[in-house]
Amino acid sequence: MSGSNMPTGAPGFMPRRSSYASVVSGASYGGQYPQVLRSGAFAHLSTADGDYDSTYHNLSGHPRHNPRGYEMDLNANGGITHGRSGSWGRGAQLPSFSSAFGSLVNGYGYGALGGGHADHFFTPSYLNGSKYVQRLEEAHRAKAAAHKDGLSAHSSQPGSLSTSASSMNLHTKIAPSHRGMTYDLIEKAPPVEDDMLAPLPSKWNSQDKYGGLEVLSDGQEVKFTGPKSERDRDLEACAIRADYPMPSQCGIYYFEVTIISRKREESSIGIGFSSKNVPLSRLPGWEPESWAYHGDDGHSFGCNSSGKHYGPPFNAGDIIGCGINFRTNSAFFTKNGDHLGTAFRDINKEKLYPSVGMKKAGEHVRVNFGQSPFVFDIDDMMSREKKQIKQQIEATSTANLAPPLSETELIQALILQFLSHDGYVETARSFAEEIYEEKKALNFDPSTTVPGPDVREDEDAGHRQRIRKAVLEGDIEKALKHTNAFYPNVLKDNEHVSFRLKCRRFIEMIRQGAEMQSSPHSSGNKKGNGHSGDWYDDIINQDMDLDDHQSQLNKNWDRMDTEEPSENRAEYQNLLQETLTYGQLLQAEYKDDPRREVGKALEDAFALMAYQDPLNAKEVAHLLDPNGRAAVAEELNSAILLSLGKSSTAALEKLIQQTTVLLEDLGEGGGPGAFVSIDDFVKVKAGTEI
Repeated sequence: MSGSNMPTGAPGFMPRRSSYASVVSGASYGGQYPQVLRSGAFAHLSTADGDYDSTYHNLSGHPRHNPRGYEMDLNANGGITHGRSGSWGRGAQLPSFSSAFGSLVNGYGYGALGGGHADHFFTPSYLNGSKYVQRLEEAHRAKAAAHKDGLSAHSSQPGSLSTSASSMNLHTKIAPSHRGMTYDLIEKAPPVEDDMLAPLPSKWNSQDKYGGLEVLSDGQEVKFTGPKSERDRDLEACAIRADYPMPSQCGIYYFEVTIISRKREESSIGIGFSSKNVPLSRLPGWEPESWAYHGDDGHSFGCNSSGKHYGPPFNAGDIIGCGINFRTNSAFFTKNGDHLGTAFRDINKEKLYPSVGMKKAGEHVRVNFGQSPFVFDIDDMMSREKKQIKQQIEATSTANLAPPLSETELIQALILQFLSHDGYVETARSFAEEIYEEKKALNFDPSTTVPGPDVREDEDAGHRQRIRKAVLEGDIEKALKHTNAFYPNVLKDNEHVSFRLKCRRFIEMIRQGAEMQSSPHSSGNKKGNGHSGDWYDDIINQDMDLDDHQSQLNKNWDRMDTEEPSENRAEYQNLLQETLTYGQLLQAEYKDDPRREVGKALEDAFALMAYQDPLNAKEVAHLLDPNGRAAVAEELNSAILLSLGKSSTAALEKLIQQTTVLLEDLGEGGGPGAFVSIDDFVKVKAGTEI
């Protein structure tokens, strides 16, 4: 069947093919592995921050908020997005030797798959870079992927192609259909919920309010409409709480409430926070476990009905902000961008919810939990808090290390060991010589001998370097050859690594063919013959037995532009034949493998054949990203090291892993660790080559 009869897809999307394209048309494509950080970023370890001003009370005069500080990626936060974890990341059964540096590179450059999702994810600007929010975003993406997988699954029909590894068949006869292909529903276990990972507040909770309030605008607004019954008329006020508590792991949590009542009269609104135990029939602040700032008199109320003077009254048109610093267990309020000072101290109650209460009919407020920029410059406040913590870190002495090393010597030793461990022997030797020359130049005591560089020759390091280089260059066949020659038992003992290499080899073969097609001298790039990509249509929709397929290939080549050099056609034809043959062998080897992640990886890889130009097809282009080679190289290198009785991770990697866990522990309850991320010190700067 000619390509002209094939489905072209919706406007604005890459043209799709039948067969595998229709099989995976709704699937979530996993794919690329995390990028691997290299030593080029280590110089930032010794970078010191500027001075810190601990006072917030001078933040007056409506400090201007930098709109660029608020970065809300609608693709990442507001829909079903597609990340780099993919089929590898979701496979819990495959052990991972991946480098610790993979998690340090910004992993949020995702391309959206489109579609809407009920729960839009957003990141308040002052929490950009927060490890807690990164964990929330990862959990959100996992749920979105599971949701999309559920939507993409359809009941199987005769002649369909199952997504499971056992039924995925390159020899299957695939008939095109205007409805697309159907395939078997594969049940997927839901992701394990982390009880400690509560979402950020996002709206008012219509199920946690008193009767006289009406929730509007998707939960962003609440209005006092008056008592609904005679019993309610005797109540002093009506209050409402947000959908989730303010997480202490953020360090500082902040939200703003805009008074949008029409009448500019004395406001009887209370804005603050409370626990779930507080009754909603009174203004927040009047009851135990509740704190608030009231608009009628400007008083602050902390767990009792006797308030104290705090700030000016507020009414219609004012914007009141409320924040908690969990590190100091204190709360503050702002009015129209002005910081009003500390309102409460010693707030030790857990799970506090943003809350607002009203007393008069017609009172109306709108909340901003971070979906849009704040009036008060909370970003600057968070930056000052972070700077204070970093100064404490930088003031820590390394004198008690064993053996004692200065900060510079410690960093140099870690980098040198990392280079040697990962097989960069020549780089390590050059680095050691540079250190030696620097020490010798700074040594003014002739009687002191400066030890020379000591980087030992390591034959295995040379082998590992050659294997790594082959993988990073996309020459997987060469990497497999060297691995089997130098370390014959590694792939036998690490079958998951072997599988990843084989899948990557197939992907690289597809990539090579796509690059040949897109080159200026390729027949696939010619527009005049009308057959661009037709050979894929015919191949995919034919039985994929090699004997039957060979004659069809020849017919397709005859239809192409005769001006194309014969050697180019022959080279491309040979590559296509090799790719199909290898794909069939790969499928035959793993068709009965019961592991879900194996089936998903094969499905993703084979789906590449359904696209004319997979390099530019947003659905699958990430699979061909050269950065995906790095994770495969790391896993193979780690497996080789373990086979040699050596540690699979360098000392610097272990240091980063341990520091990350330590910061998470210190961040619980809003401790100092909530304000610091390892990314602040080792993250690759834009434009830096690694």
